[in-house]
Amino acid sequence: MSKLTTQQVKEVLVDVTSLNDPRLLEFTEDERKSVQSAVKICKNRLLKTEKLHEHFEEMKIFEKEAKKAGYKWIAGIDEVGRGPLAGPVVSAAVILPEDFDLYEVNDSKQLSLKKREELFVKIKKQAIAIGIGIIDHQVIDQVNIYEATKLAMKAAVQNLEKAPDFLLIDAMVLDLPIPQEKIIKGDARSISIACASIIAKVTRDKMMEEYDLLFPGYDFSNNSGYGTKKHLAGLDELGITPIHRKTFAPIKNMI
Repeated sequence: MSKLTTQQVKEVLVDVTSLNDPRLLEFTEDERKSVQSAVKICKNRLLKTEKLHEHFEEMKIFEKEAKKAGYKWIAGIDEVGRGPLAGPVVSAAVILPEDFDLYEVNDSKQLSLKKREELFVKIKKQAIAIGIGIIDHQVIDQVNIYEATKLAMKAAVQNLEKAPDFLLIDAMVLDLPIPQEKIIKGDARSISIACASIIAKVTRDKMMEEYDLLFPGYDFSNNSGYGTKKHLAGLDELGITPIHRKTFAPIKNMI
């Protein structure tokens, strides 16, 4: 390869997808500091991608084992919204195809807002079926948050367009006549549960953004109903809204 400018080297490196690419190996021998800097950036990108792929394969283990056992429609289930002082608890159930290839999927708590929203759209395009379960603050107050979470998860399963024959559930067992496996920290260990966590998180966050327009002053669009400093300040100044959970402290102490 003829001597390229640093900018030309950078443009070539954008297309490099393997650490064994001859072009990368050749540029590694280039003594220019600017080229070495570009090579380092490229290698770091490739190593990060490699780790993502390895993690992705590890997260498919539970789904693969269920497939080997003869199950076809495997739904991952997760929820978000147990801890907030306001708003619903939201659950999602997701059935993925075998060729699902979104390597960046991870536990929603480990992803940025921008990345979650990007993956939300991509998961919806690739998934075989998605079900959402929403249990509002009134039911939470009636039955407690643990039972409300189970209700949300069951609703998510029932709202799937494709009936699942096996469930992978994040740290929960559901009273449903479907074979299932409870996985502790499932949103970081199962690809379908991780997808469910992203769907549930983005769905609930959008709901809380709408509530922020209805009930300004609590910063719902940023805190999603959790007890942040701004949220607590809003409670002190404005009082309780109709979507606050009356059985949660400090709400119950204000009534």
